Amino acid sequence: MTDAAAHYLEEARRQLRGHKRMGEGAMSQLTDQDFFLTLDPEANSIAILVKHIAGNMRSRFTDFLTSDGEKPNRFRDREFELSPASTRAEVMTWWEEGWSCVFNAIDPLKPEDVMRTVTIRGEPHTVLQAINRQIAHYAQHIGQIVFLAKHLRSKDWKTLTIPRGKSEEYKTIAPKTYKPAS
Repeated sequence: MTDAAAHYLEEARRQLRGHKRMGEGAMSQLTDQDFFLTLDPEANSIAILVKHIAGNMRSRFTDFLTSDGEKPNRFRDREFELSPASTRAEVMTWWEEGWSCVFNAIDPLKPEDVMRTVTIRGEPHTVLQAINRQIAHYAQHIGQIVFLAKHLRSKDWKTLTIPRGKSEEYKTIAPKTYKPAS
């Protein structure tokens, strides 16, 4: 079990770092103004998505093993509100602070921690379940960030994965050496 748990933790860390990289790759292509645009009155901007993700990360991963993942000082609804004075730099600070909470909690975990019980909103979860829950949640919202960024950049979008029409080229060379054309 220890080998499987160690592998799980390594994979969880790899996936989380990949999601962070994907979000950053999308956001790096945007103008400051793009961070705050919405597609319609009910949609979230990239800034709001980042604020929500960061709030969730702080709540879930602060004192991860010892306190409920829904902290009493989290006000989730406020994560979907922005001040008119919010800036891209502020948004990116939220992003980095959120990810710091995640990695400060996940990186020191040992294989024997994987089956420990933690709570989220009073519900017991194994560490494995809690991490999987968050990986899925962050993937969903980072997918929204990528979608919005791609929509906003349109023809100027630089792909974050294998470019359309390049799958066969990708298969013929070692995946680790593949570099999409800029």
